Amino acid sequence: MKYPCLVLDHDDTVVQTEATINYPYFCYILDVFRPGATITLEEYIDGCFHFGFADMCRQKYHFTEQELKDEYAGWKAYIREHIPATYSGIGRIIRRQKAAGGLVCVVSHSSEEIIRRDYQSHFGLQPDEIFGWDYPEHQRKPSSYPLQQIMAKYHLAPEQLLVVDDLKPAVEMAGKVGVSVGFAQWSKTGHNDICQEMSRLCQYTFETVEDLEHFLFDEKSG
Repeated sequence: MKYPCLVLDHDDTVVQTEATINYPYFCYILDVFRPGATITLEEYIDGCFHFGFADMCRQKYHFTEQELKDEYAGWKAYIREHIPATYSGIGRIIRRQKAAGGLVCVVSHSSEEIIRRDYQSHFGLQPDEIFGWDYPEHQRKPSSYPLQQIMAKYHLAPEQLLVVDDLKPAVEMAGKVGVSVGFAQWSKTGHNDICQEMSRLCQYTFETVEDLEHFLFDEKSG
């Protein structure tokens, strides 16, 4: 295997949630917490990219820490009733990685409960490790804590991991410990500024899921 450990983001890398689940729910919660405030899908995507979701809520809409907790609890209840679609072909990558004896770990701002449900529903298997929003904020991405824990538990060197993600916190997380990042561009098609910045920041850019699969399993190393 080119990478014994594949570290996948969840939302908008494996499953399609931004436009169909997360944005509609945020519009609802924004109307509840800040009546009269509005946000377009483009503004939501840009805010999550440039600030991260929690800091976007704090800086642009002045959410309190309790409001962030309430938003998360409401989102979990909402997404329990809405199973997002996956990106075509991503399940094949996950199964090929596992079949070859490799690890599939998830580092995400989604919750472990939802990640496990989605993997079981769509792929019939579970990730080897999950580091989600349930962890304390100082241990979540962009903290390097998840990658440090994975490398320590499985005795891996940084070059044996590849992080695949669509947002900048992954770049910051991986850069702290010397792990390479592949940009999941398939979820940001049409957002040229984001694509250009992520392509500049990441070691690899994958325009499609098929590009990632070819890179992982079909190209010869060295």
